[in-house]
Amino acid sequence: MDITLKPLDDNDIDLIQHWMEKEHIQKWYHEPDEWIHEMRQRNGEFSFLRHYMLLEDEVLFGFCQYYDCFYAQEEWYSVEMAGQIYSIDYLIGEEAYLRKGYGKAIVKALVNKIKAESPEAKIIVQPEEENLPSCKALLASGFIFDDEKRYYILV
Repeated sequence: MDITLKPLDDNDIDLIQHWMEKEHIQKWYHEPDEWIHEMRQRNGEFSFLRHYMLLEDEVLFGFCQYYDCFYAQEEWYSVEMAGQIYSIDYLIGEEAYLRKGYGKAIVKALVNKIKAESPEAKIIVQPEEENLPSCKALLASGFIFDDEKRYYILV
């Protein structure tokens, strides 16, 4: 499995919006308009987010992003300095790519991007507990579930 991460451009946003209307995406990606807004503002307010399209053999099949948690400051974690803790998000939009190990390949590609930028960084992820494919992909990629903090972490 040889996937490529291509930086998001404006031409990709309609496809992502289409994917977000699919049933297998809607149950995990709530408020798709907010996600699309962040993508459209990726060169401004949300410039700390790194958005990518996922390709295999030049076929677009998904979307992913990573970010330094210091700049996002979400409620489920606490970060005091930039460059210490990152998080990731991803979705597989094309059904033909589901349940075939692409989640693990995507996680690996994102981890490699983050570690190239910040080798000492920790990576935390908090998928919904019911999202078993994502949880299994994280565990298979070396993440450990922190029972107290309720998220997965890779150190």
